[in-house]
Amino acid sequence: MSPQQLDPSATRDQDAVPVPMPLPAEDQARADFYALIARLLLAPPDAGLLGALAGAEPVSAAGEFALEDAWLRLAQAASVIDAEAAADEFSLLFLSMGTPLINPFGSFYLTGHLNDVPLVQLRHDLARLRLARAPGVGESEDHLSALCETMRVLIQGAHHVPRQPLLVQKQFFEDHLRPWYAACLADIAGAEGANFYRVVAAVADAFLSIEAQAFAVLDPADLVAA
Repeated sequence: MSPQQLDPSATRDQDAVPVPMPLPAEDQARADFYALIARLLLAPPDAGLLGALAGAEPVSAAGEFALEDAWLRLAQAASVIDAEAAADEFSLLFLSMGTPLINPFGSFYLTGHLNDVPLVQLRHDLARLRLARAPGVGESEDHLSALCETMRVLIQGAHHVPRQPLLVQKQFFEDHLRPWYAACLADIAGAEGANFYRVVAAVADAFLSIEAQAFAVLDPADLVAA
């Protein structure tokens, strides 16, 4: 998935190190999950994406049954909803007039206010990584979709931005996702009118929980060497 919310070339460096190839299969799978979550939280799925999800093969997650089960339910949900219904549900949850049912922004969950101190800290970290919000994007950088897209870029790399070591991935996740993602996804899953997005939230929560557990048990020596 091409970056939808971030502009990795905002600060260009002609001497940037090229992205190493090939990306290990495990990291590619992680990047793909982050990309899918980012896409589904940014905008409702179109007919093509729903069809792809409906026909997706089961995932094998090394005994992570929560993710395997949630993925199966996502495929089933995608097979029985059309793009118009998905768009209506997305609007109900995220785009309602006045205050939306769900505000998937880090600042909101961490402080109770939009555009607060956590967003300032996030922008500082993004600047160090040479990442910035793409022109024309309305959502602030602490939107859950944008943070998942950032993780994809850190894992996979992007134009003029080499993929980052596990130490950088872990630090970004711990600082900007771990403190609040579960509460936000629980709110999505429990929102009145959430049907398809209840399943999306389950997939996202299962995957991000695996990421949190994996980062927690990483050996510091592995982080330095990665």
